[in-house]
Amino acid sequence: MAHHHHSHPYTATVEKKEKSTVLISVEIPESAVIEHRASAIKALGQHIKIDGFRAGHIPEKVLVAQIGEMAILTEAAEETIRHTYPHVLQDKEIDAIGAPDIVITKLAPGNPLTFTATVAVLPTLELPDYKKIAKEQNADKKSTAVTDAEVDEAIEKLLRQKMAYERLQGKAQKQKENADVPETIETEEDYSKIPLPELTDEYVTTLGNFTSVENFKSQLRTHLEIEKKDEVIGAHRAKVTDAIIDKTVVDMPQVLIDSEIDQMFGQMETDLTRANLTIDNYLEHLKKTRDDLRAEWAPSAEKRAKLQLVLNEIAKNEAIEPDKAAVEVEVERLLSQFKDANVDRVRVYIESVLRNDAVMKMLESV
Repeated sequence: MAHHHHSHPYTATVEKKEKSTVLISVEIPESAVIEHRASAIKALGQHIKIDGFRAGHIPEKVLVAQIGEMAILTEAAEETIRHTYPHVLQDKEIDAIGAPDIVITKLAPGNPLTFTATVAVLPTLELPDYKKIAKEQNADKKSTAVTDAEVDEAIEKLLRQKMAYERLQGKAQKQKENADVPETIETEEDYSKIPLPELTDEYVTTLGNFTSVENFKSQLRTHLEIEKKDEVIGAHRAKVTDAIIDKTVVDMPQVLIDSEIDQMFGQMETDLTRANLTIDNYLEHLKKTRDDLRAEWAPSAEKRAKLQLVLNEIAKNEAIEPDKAAVEVEVERLLSQFKDANVDRVRVYIESVLRNDAVMKMLESV
């Protein structure tokens, strides 16, 4: 379709609806629609074959007779709308998200064209005093230090797993040599009564790449510290953001919730593919439909979408921007892994992740 750089004259009204959507009603004079008549005929006539004429060389009169006036008018109206809609958004300063739902309300020769567009808009947020909330939550932050008791507990768990594995292997071996081994049912409880082997420098070398009991304990502690730090930080961040989200007033557009749900489906599909399953197998196994899952996931999808809006808004308020150098480093790293990724999309994604992280660090330090 030919792009004119001028915009058509129009009149429009905007009406706020629930779930952060707006209903835009637009009227465009008939002259604007007539301007699109020629390109509408061309678009519709592209694939028409009429005996005695070369494709693309059919006289307009013959084409019009074949296509019909109403089809031409409708196509011209659709082109006019496609052309006008972006101007309406710009002129009325509408922050639209997602595709509009467009309905032609009046289309007849000799009349102006009228249509409505229903579209979600970026919601306005009423943020609470997030620094005060973060400060309250930060007051009882859990320690990330690993205690000796936690190390001992981890050691016991490891040794019990090793023993259970060895007993199973031994049993399998016996059954191979002699099929009449009585089946002994062993429960967790039976295992917990068996005394653990003594931890000696010699014994720990059988557990992996360890040189002494001390070395084993210190490596295990390091591993537990990393794990606990991630866990504690993750849980604390969730606590802080949950408290802020709870007091944030926002009318959520459905399109944002749906897009989170779609991402959740995408993630699930990736995980299932790794396990050589399909979504359909999995749903059958759960005895659920996609719609069941959508409904179940809706609350957490809404929370995720809300969280992102809140983090964006706080970043805007506090003028928090991700470190440019750090963004470039991450972009390079991702592009080296995913050769055919779109650079701009990767950058937007990385900026968003790093900005979120910067906002969280700010909240944690209040």
